[in-house]
Amino acid sequence: MRCSKRMLITFLVASFAIMLHYAAIGAAAAEGAKPKDFPFLIFDEKTDQNTFHFTQHSSIDKGALQLTPDSLNPQDSKENKSGRIMYQRPYRLWLSDIYNDDDVVASFNSTFLINVYREKDWDAGEGLAFLIASDIHVPEQSQGQWLGLTNSSTDGKATNHFVAVEFDTEKQDFDPDANHIGLNINSVKSNKTVSLKPLGIEISPETPTNYSVWVDYNGRSKVLEVYMAKDSLTNPATKPLTPLLRETINLREYLKKESYFGFAGSTGTSAVQLNCVLKWDLKVEEFHPRKDLIWLKIAVGVGVPVTSLLLVSAVWLGVGYSNKRKRTRIEESNVLRKLKRLPGMPREFKYKELKEATNNFHESMRLGQGGFGIVYRGSLHHKDHANTNSSAEIAVKKFSRDNIKGKDDFMAELTIIHRLRHKHLVRLVGWCYEKGKLLLVYDFMPNGSVDKHLYEASSQNTLNWKHRCKILAGVASALHYLQNEYDQKVVHRDLKASNIMLDSDFNARLGDFGLARALDQERNSYAELELAGVPGTMGYVAPECFHTGKATPESDVFGFGAVVLEIVCGRSPGIKILHEHQQYSLIDWVWMLHREGRIEEAVDERLKNDYVFDEAIKLLLLGLACSHPIASERPQTQAVCQIISGTMPAPSVPPFKPAFTWSSMATAYSSTETVSTLSNIILSSITVSSSITEEHCM
Repeated sequence: MRCSKRMLITFLVASFAIMLHYAAIGAAAAEGAKPKDFPFLIFDEKTDQNTFHFTQHSSIDKGALQLTPDSLNPQDSKENKSGRIMYQRPYRLWLSDIYNDDDVVASFNSTFLINVYREKDWDAGEGLAFLIASDIHVPEQSQGQWLGLTNSSTDGKATNHFVAVEFDTEKQDFDPDANHIGLNINSVKSNKTVSLKPLGIEISPETPTNYSVWVDYNGRSKVLEVYMAKDSLTNPATKPLTPLLRETINLREYLKKESYFGFAGSTGTSAVQLNCVLKWDLKVEEFHPRKDLIWLKIAVGVGVPVTSLLLVSAVWLGVGYSNKRKRTRIEESNVLRKLKRLPGMPREFKYKELKEATNNFHESMRLGQGGFGIVYRGSLHHKDHANTNSSAEIAVKKFSRDNIKGKDDFMAELTIIHRLRHKHLVRLVGWCYEKGKLLLVYDFMPNGSVDKHLYEASSQNTLNWKHRCKILAGVASALHYLQNEYDQKVVHRDLKASNIMLDSDFNARLGDFGLARALDQERNSYAELELAGVPGTMGYVAPECFHTGKATPESDVFGFGAVVLEIVCGRSPGIKILHEHQQYSLIDWVWMLHREGRIEEAVDERLKNDYVFDEAIKLLLLGLACSHPIASERPQTQAVCQIISGTMPAPSVPPFKPAFTWSSMATAYSSTETVSTLSNIILSSITVSSSITEEHCM
């Protein structure tokens, strides 16, 4: 009898616990689906549309949040526009409805990367703001000086319920200047401002510049701090030690309990700019409401029949979960079977092996990060037949998107590179697909990537001329193999200095095939495989790609031309060059010097006179020939290899850069012409990575 009572009590307690558990699940479900989580290292037009709330003139374009219009289309005016982009989910900033000065408010840290772009003949204006607001909608008539925050009739009213950090680029009567940050509370008239010119910061300079911003708020001390630093592709900003702006503010006095985080911006009548947010991370202290005991009362009142029903439901859900796990295992098993059936597959690693090799993927082992994942350095330890311990250095690419898209990226890279065999391609050592984790293992390249030697080395340690020639010969040989010697044409689509790795002898190894696609011999481009888009990195992407949405072998030759000029000149193709008060792209700058008969001035100054003059001229002309605006005029890869090796003379390059002509391509490409946007100019952080005998440049 005592045993029966104990069993009954245990049954009731378990039933009540299950009821409370599922009641909590039901309450959580009523709140709706949770948006995509932070951080956003790039904004995706397809997958992130439902994560943010957009107003009329705001959008996601080319991997960035565009607060105001950014199109080159003259029909889409950039003047007198305002916009807001707010994260869809509101945050609870405090718990108690009874006001007390000592109440804790939620702390938060917001980090974002901005680029406020303008053309040389534009007057910068008006600005953008990091915004915490109780309303996601942009007020009417909030363009111009109102920054998408207020308008002439609502400015300063307590019912606005917003706090913002403004980045102002147009001076009003109440502003200190046209280049400052400010703390705004329910008004565009800042409570506190800081002029940036004395600090060497210009929010909207003529040369496109990225700035990292940190906004930190301590909900205990009620202190808000704003930090800002210049950011670049080769030298990402680190958080400064001292804030630009520091102010004590109790957010509870101005905001509602449930508030949204996001950005606002505007342009004026003649003052226009592109207000872009390229990256964003947000961490907000979570406050959960106190649980109401009503569910416990209901559970007691309903009694044993309902608890029994809940038990049946629990069993049913458990079976469903078990079936889902079974389907996942079947899916993984199918993927594994496909991989193992691929001919020439390298070694399959266990996840535990790679975890140990990379010290649990420790940050200190991190080599770099791309759009598809993070690359870590690793060391594999094993014993040989003589029972002697040895180790091998590896590079492990861990895909960051462990979902269907991540599997597609993983399979695309693996199915292309696993059969490629060439001494100037990074060798695939193995792979791992276990418990949803996707990893590829490559040879470790001890000398890193070419871009690090070009931009991070001192002038005394820069790449010497012999190494530069050796690198270009190797990459040309690899490109010829991909286009002509492999059984399918392979379009790399992301040929750039950061994807060219160097072994211990400074031999080039082309890597990062995350964007690559293999084409059948009768196909011209990856767009015919329904893989259209404009992937790659600005400065390396051929002009026709922006119109056709197609990458071809010829567009890879264009990317190689950009790499040739980059290595010879020591300058990035994605950064403008100021010359005699004019801004040039790298290609246009070299072409201008060629036209004026002084192309030798383009050679990297850090080399001084330690280079071969004739070789430098030959490579610069080759770079221009490969960068020809018309795809059909670019040299074939076999000719490129022969020019570099010295068996063919330097190409003939016209003194004036030919114009890109769309009409000549109309029959070759059947897609509708599209208009590229100005954000293409500035979003260089989106990145969206032989049988020919290699010889040194002669």
